[in-house]
Amino acid sequence: MTVAVTLVLAILLCGASEYMRLMIIASGVRDAVQSAIISTVNDNYDDVYHGVREGYAGGYQPVGGSSWEDSLDYGDIYAYLDNTLGLQKSGGYHVKYAGEAVEFRLSGLSVDIRNAPLAPSDPAGTQGFLADATIRLEVPVSFAGKILPPMRINPRVQARYMPLF
Repeated sequence: MTVAVTLVLAILLCGASEYMRLMIIASGVRDAVQSAIISTVNDNYDDVYHGVREGYAGGYQPVGGSSWEDSLDYGDIYAYLDNTLGLQKSGGYHVKYAGEAVEFRLSGLSVDIRNAPLAPSDPAGTQGFLADATIRLEVPVSFAGKILPPMRINPRVQARYMPLF
Protein backbone atom coordinates (compact mmCIF):
# COMPACT_ATOMS: atom_id res chain seq x y z
CA MET A 1 0.00 0.00 0.00
CA THR A 2 2.89 2.35 0.80
CA VAL A 3 4.39 1.78 -2.63
CA ALA A 4 1.07 2.56 -4.35
CA VAL A 5 0.61 5.78 -2.36
CA THR A 6 4.19 6.80 -3.14
CA LEU A 7 3.69 6.15 -6.87
CA VAL A 8 0.42 8.12 -6.93
CA LEU A 9 2.08 11.04 -5.12
CA ALA A 10 5.03 10.94 -7.53
CA ILE A 11 2.68 10.99 -10.54
CA LEU A 12 0.72 13.90 -9.05
CA LEU A 13 3.95 15.79 -8.38
CA CYS A 14 5.14 15.18 -11.95
CA GLY A 15 1.78 16.35 -13.33
CA ALA A 16 1.84 19.51 -11.20
CA SER A 17 5.42 20.32 -12.25
CA GLU A 18 4.55 19.82 -15.94
CA TYR A 19 1.52 22.11 -15.54
CA MET A 20 3.73 24.78 -13.96
CA ARG A 21 6.28 24.42 -16.79
CA LEU A 22 3.56 24.95 -19.39
CA MET A 23 2.16 27.99 -17.57
CA ILE A 24 5.63 29.55 -17.16
CA ILE A 25 6.38 29.14 -20.88
CA ALA A 26 2.97 30.55 -21.87
CA SER A 27 3.41 33.52 -19.53
CA GLY A 28 6.92 34.24 -20.83
CA VAL A 29 5.80 34.13 -24.46
CA ARG A 30 2.79 36.34 -23.72
CA ASP A 31 5.04 38.87 -21.97
CA ALA A 32 7.51 38.86 -24.89
CA VAL A 33 4.70 39.40 -27.43
CA GLN A 34 3.31 42.19 -25.23
CA SER A 35 6.74 43.84 -25.18
CA ALA A 36 7.01 43.52 -28.98
CA ILE A 37 3.59 45.11 -29.49
CA ILE A 38 4.43 47.95 -27.12
CA SER A 39 7.65 48.48 -29.08
CA THR A 40 5.65 48.57 -32.32
CA VAL A 41 3.23 51.12 -30.91
CA ASN A 42 6.16 53.21 -29.70
CA ASP A 43 7.75 52.99 -33.15
CA ASN A 44 4.62 54.66 -34.52
CA TYR A 45 5.25 57.69 -32.29
CA ASP A 46 6.98 59.69 -35.03
CA ASP A 47 3.91 59.52 -37.29
CA VAL A 48 1.28 60.13 -34.63
CA TYR A 49 -0.67 63.32 -35.14
CA HIS A 50 -0.96 64.91 -31.73
CA GLY A 51 -4.42 66.18 -31.07
CA VAL A 52 -3.59 66.31 -27.38
CA ARG A 53 -5.61 69.42 -26.72
CA GLU A 54 -8.65 67.63 -28.11
CA GLY A 55 -7.74 64.38 -26.31
CA TYR A 56 -7.00 62.08 -29.24
CA ALA A 57 -3.99 60.97 -31.26
CA GLY A 58 -3.68 58.89 -34.42
CA GLY A 59 -1.10 57.76 -36.97
CA TYR A 60 -1.53 60.21 -39.86
CA GLN A 61 0.67 62.21 -42.17
CA PRO A 62 -0.27 65.21 -44.30
CA VAL A 63 -0.84 64.67 -48.02
CA GLY A 64 -0.78 67.72 -50.18
CA GLY A 65 -2.00 70.81 -48.45
CA SER A 66 -5.38 69.87 -47.08
CA SER A 67 -5.74 66.13 -46.48
CA TRP A 68 -4.30 63.39 -44.27
CA GLU A 69 -3.64 59.68 -44.80
CA ASP A 70 -2.99 56.77 -42.43
CA SER A 71 0.66 56.21 -41.55
CA LEU A 72 1.14 52.94 -39.67
CA ASP A 73 4.34 50.99 -38.98
CA TYR A 74 3.84 47.30 -38.15
CA GLY A 75 7.54 46.76 -37.43
CA ASP A 76 9.15 43.31 -37.44
CA ILE A 77 7.64 41.56 -34.45
CA TYR A 78 9.04 38.12 -35.30
CA ALA A 79 12.58 39.56 -35.38
CA TYR A 80 11.96 41.14 -31.98
CA LEU A 81 10.69 37.80 -30.61
CA ASP A 82 13.57 35.86 -32.19
CA ASN A 83 16.05 38.17 -30.51
CA THR A 84 14.25 38.31 -27.14
CA LEU A 85 13.38 34.62 -26.78
CA GLY A 86 16.32 33.12 -28.71
CA LEU A 87 14.14 31.56 -31.41
CA GLN A 88 15.30 29.98 -34.66
CA LYS A 89 13.27 29.98 -37.86
CA SER A 90 12.39 26.44 -38.93
CA GLY A 91 9.92 26.04 -41.77
CA GLY A 92 6.86 28.14 -40.99
CA TYR A 93 7.65 28.23 -37.27
CA HIS A 94 9.88 30.17 -34.93
CA VAL A 95 11.24 27.50 -32.58
CA LYS A 96 12.92 27.60 -29.17
CA TYR A 97 15.21 24.63 -28.60
CA ALA A 98 16.31 23.21 -25.24
CA GLY A 99 19.39 21.34 -26.39
CA GLU A 100 18.14 19.12 -29.22
CA ALA A 101 14.51 19.03 -28.06
CA VAL A 102 11.87 21.57 -29.06
CA GLU A 103 10.80 23.65 -26.05
CA PHE A 104 8.05 25.57 -27.91
CA ARG A 105 7.04 26.83 -31.36
CA LEU A 106 5.43 30.07 -32.46
CA SER A 107 3.47 30.66 -35.67
CA GLY A 108 0.48 32.49 -37.09
CA LEU A 109 1.25 35.98 -35.83
CA SER A 110 -1.64 38.33 -36.51
CA VAL A 111 -1.30 42.06 -35.80
CA ASP A 112 -4.15 44.52 -36.14
CA ILE A 113 -3.43 48.21 -35.65
CA ARG A 114 -6.51 50.37 -35.30
CA ASN A 115 -5.89 54.02 -35.95
CA ALA A 116 -7.73 56.68 -34.01
CA PRO A 117 -10.08 58.77 -36.13
CA LEU A 118 -8.72 62.12 -37.24
CA ALA A 119 -10.53 65.02 -35.55
CA PRO A 120 -13.50 63.09 -34.15
CA SER A 121 -16.60 65.01 -33.15
CA ASP A 122 -16.62 63.22 -29.77
CA PRO A 123 -13.02 62.53 -28.63
CA ALA A 124 -14.21 60.96 -25.37
CA GLY A 125 -15.93 58.15 -27.28
CA THR A 126 -13.02 57.26 -29.60
CA GLN A 127 -11.03 54.07 -29.22
CA GLY A 128 -7.58 55.61 -29.69
CA PHE A 129 -4.48 54.23 -31.40
CA LEU A 130 -4.62 50.52 -30.53
CA ALA A 131 -2.60 47.43 -31.52
CA ASP A 132 -3.87 43.86 -31.05
CA ALA A 133 -1.73 40.78 -31.61
CA THR A 134 -2.45 37.06 -31.53
CA ILE A 135 0.12 34.31 -31.97
CA ARG A 136 -0.12 30.51 -31.93
CA LEU A 137 1.98 28.83 -29.24
CA GLU A 138 2.65 25.08 -29.26
CA VAL A 139 4.44 23.48 -26.32
CA PRO A 140 5.23 19.74 -26.41
CA VAL A 141 4.05 18.01 -23.25
CA SER A 142 6.80 15.87 -21.76
CA PHE A 143 4.59 14.23 -19.15
CA ALA A 144 3.60 10.64 -19.95
CA GLY A 145 5.75 10.47 -23.06
CA LYS A 146 3.87 11.04 -26.30
CA ILE A 147 0.47 10.04 -24.92
CA LEU A 148 -0.62 13.65 -24.46
CA PRO A 149 -0.89 16.08 -27.38
CA PRO A 150 1.07 19.36 -27.27
CA MET A 151 -0.50 22.38 -25.58
CA ARG A 152 -1.80 24.76 -28.26
CA ILE A 153 -2.97 28.22 -27.24
CA ASN A 154 -3.42 31.57 -28.93
CA PRO A 155 -2.38 34.29 -26.49
CA ARG A 156 -3.79 37.72 -27.33
CA VAL A 157 -2.14 40.95 -26.26
CA GLN A 158 -3.05 44.59 -26.69
CA ALA A 159 -1.21 47.91 -26.51
CA ARG A 160 -2.53 51.45 -26.79
CA TYR A 161 -0.75 54.69 -27.59
CA MET A 162 -1.60 57.33 -25.04
CA PRO A 163 0.06 60.76 -25.15
CA LEU A 164 1.21 61.87 -21.73
CA PHE A 165 1.54 65.58 -22.34
